[in-house]
Amino acid sequence: MGNLGPTEIILIVLVLLLLFGGKKIPELMKGLGDGIRQFKKGMSEEEKKDTKE
Repeated sequence: MGNLGPTEIILIVLVLLLLFGGKKIPELMKGLGDGIRQFKKGMSEEEKKDTKE
C-alpha cells in the first residue's frame, strides 16, 4: 500500500470526484482529519494513563 505512484493517486482523486463531486470532498477531508486527530488524542491519553500506573 505504501507504493502509490502518481498514476494511482490521480486515479483515486478522479474516482473521488466522480463519486462525491467537488463540493462534498472538502467536507469529507475535514471529517477525516477530525477523526484522525481524535484518534491520536485518544491514543496519547491512553499512553499517559498507562505511564501513570
